[in-house]
Amino acid sequence: MNDVRRHTTLTCGVFIMALAAHEISFNGSILQRGFWLYVWEVKSKKGDLWYYVGRTGDNSSHNAQSPFNRMGQHLGFAENSSMLRRHLAKKKVDPVRCSFRLIAVGPIYPEEMKIDGHWKRRDLVAAMEKALADEMTKAGYQVMNSVKSRIRLDARRYAKVRRVFRSKLSKLPEKRDK
Repeated sequence: MNDVRRHTTLTCGVFIMALAAHEISFNGSILQRGFWLYVWEVKSKKGDLWYYVGRTGDNSSHNAQSPFNRMGQHLGFAENSSMLRRHLAKKKVDPVRCSFRLIAVGPIYPEEMKIDGHWKRRDLVAAMEKALADEMTKAGYQVMNSVKSRIRLDARRYAKVRRVFRSKLSKLPEKRDK
């Protein structure tokens, strides 16, 4: 995406930004609802790199949105869903001046409409979210968020998910430390 241009002053005192075309392309499968893991890579204007590890699958309902849906929420202004924006604000970083990459893996599990099934899947993916965030931090990635989960990790399923992330995050070691 293009950088935000400097403001130009009009004679009537109104500020207008220089126009630029922006383009986003994506595979439609990212629209699928279900339980996904994702990693945001954020690059600041100065070249600093930060990462945010997240998952789909609400705590407060039985919804498991698509990563595409979460993408807009993370950078929006709703207090309960704009976690990435809040982490950047703590660093005094304006998201408008950053570039973003979203790596989403899934759906690991399909969406479950029964609340008990939803909670079970949500918790299993939360354990993977924590494992990935911990591994990324250990590998030297600047992970902005801390992920908490006391659920036992399904190591076999996580190994498959981790393999896909490793293809995009080269500092992850080939083998997972236990």
